[in-house]
Amino acid sequence: MPRINLGGWAESAVGWLQNHFSWLFDAVNTVLTGMYDGVNAVLGAPQPLLTAGILAVLAWWLRGLLAAVLAFAGLALIDSFGLWHEATATLSLVLVASVITLAVAVPLGIWAARDRRVGGVLRPVLDVMQTMPAFVYLIPGVMFFSIGPIPGLIATIVFSMPPGVRMTELGIRQVDGELVEAATAFGTTPRHTLLRVQLPLAVPTIMAGVNQVIMLALSMVVIAGMAGAGGLGEAVYAAVTQVDIGGGVESGLAVVVLAMYLDRMTGALGTRVSRLGRRASAKAAATARGPVASRVLAHRPGTAVAAVGVVVLALVAGGMHIVEGGDKQAVAAGANVGRGQKVRLGYFPWDEAVAATYLWQNVLEARGYKPEVKQLDPGPLYTALAQGQMDVQFDSWLPTTHQQYMERYGDKLSDLGTWYGPTSLELTVPSYVKDVNSLADLKGRSKEFGGKIVGIESSAGMMGKLNDKVLKEYGLEGEYKVVSSSTSTMLAELDRALKKKEPVVTTLWSPHWAYGTYDLKKLKDPKGAWGQGEQIHAVGKKDFAKDFPRIAQWVKDFKMSEKDLSSLEAEIQKGGKGKEKQSAGRWLDAHPGLLDKMAPAGA
Repeated sequence: MPRINLGGWAESAVGWLQNHFSWLFDAVNTVLTGMYDGVNAVLGAPQPLLTAGILAVLAWWLRGLLAAVLAFAGLALIDSFGLWHEATATLSLVLVASVITLAVAVPLGIWAARDRRVGGVLRPVLDVMQTMPAFVYLIPGVMFFSIGPIPGLIATIVFSMPPGVRMTELGIRQVDGELVEAATAFGTTPRHTLLRVQLPLAVPTIMAGVNQVIMLALSMVVIAGMAGAGGLGEAVYAAVTQVDIGGGVESGLAVVVLAMYLDRMTGALGTRVSRLGRRASAKAAATARGPVASRVLAHRPGTAVAAVGVVVLALVAGGMHIVEGGDKQAVAAGANVGRGQKVRLGYFPWDEAVAATYLWQNVLEARGYKPEVKQLDPGPLYTALAQGQMDVQFDSWLPTTHQQYMERYGDKLSDLGTWYGPTSLELTVPSYVKDVNSLADLKGRSKEFGGKIVGIESSAGMMGKLNDKVLKEYGLEGEYKVVSSSTSTMLAELDRALKKKEPVVTTLWSPHWAYGTYDLKKLKDPKGAWGQGEQIHAVGKKDFAKDFPRIAQWVKDFKMSEKDLSSLEAEIQKGGKGKEKQSAGRWLDAHPGLLDKMAPAGA
């Protein structure tokens, strides 16, 4: 059967939409960005514990004193992890996505319940929306809206909408038909029947749908961290790609706290907004028996008392924010050439990229700029540079590894020059692996290595070259499977194998700190399948030199030796995960005169 090129058609459709409806995507981007920024400003502006107090009062009103205490403790724990701003960013995304989703899902569900033909059309569409792998939604999101919170927001809306539609339709359909007939018999209009009979009785089922929408939104927002959506998703993604166990546990636990809070509160909200729920709750409270302590912990204040508590805390928080807003940061007069200009630095989790990016973050801050650092995979990062959503990245391997991106976006990028080279790509094995010194020696020994070569990110040009050329050149195709992972996962597998003295073959490159840490052998390439060594370039957006003329000149003059780069990488490794900026700062301080050499204040 001939191949159906559905993927090619989809790519063509995306390109056509980009060319003809960019104005619409820009308008949507502006509206959604405004909504997200507004909610995030409200949630993130007060002191963390005051915001936690406001959320705890809401928990008290909805579920009781015990829930309020537990909610405050959980939110305070997030603050103690140093993840408060990430948590509020995630909560903002969830709230905005959920409101938009429900504003569309509930009317669609009502329409489907009242017209079976509409329900029949919606059902397969909802099936596709809910069963399509969540990661797929990020691809068109990045293409249409570049990186940031908006692609994650769009993907979250699409992914979380089906339960909202389905539960609304189910709730309306489950209303007793005799009640509807009785309302009609007494002359009630269809509109009033819906508003006064069907919807009130369907509220518990609809609220269950609301709960599911919010939970799915939270799960998708975390996944959206891969596209630069920020928040806890980015923290989780960074921990995974860097094998940061501590960071993964803390950021994962923060997600759990938010999920439990939202789940319990939305579940209780159904009782508060439903007449039947309020009656049942009042009856249970009136007949409550048991120890005084239990009744105190279960006590829920009236709506007026809870509202007063929220308003008082909000006023205190607002006053503190105004007072703090008057603080100004002092900057050395001779060094403030940046005058607070924002610069967006992107990187993917390769060691030389991490080292160079955080080194430049320290340098630019010392010169009065405000650099913002964001981790992305190579594909989304180059897309963001081409669309002007990021300003510069320092780890473009040319002319091989990242050439595909330069060819695709070449006219939308600016090459700022080489700062390190030449490099080399290779496969490596531990030194204790006998009689394997070149790529040719791997043939016929796949069982020894489990039939696999541990690779890095599938989007890296090195992986494409390994699969398309190197394996074929040495007759290894079909004998070895190249396992895509991430740089940190590959290094973790290498470390595990070394500790157990097990054979392993991995992708690697020079320079890399692993060669100074472990006893490894670079497999020789007598046929030259890997090609010549590459140069590491800094690549910026198209108008980078126009927008940042000083930085562009500094970057063009920037050079690092293998000794300096290796020592910088070693310092960052020594500093530990999450402290890359501080480690790079220490390294910079230990090299007097380097700051002025990299970024002359008078240049």
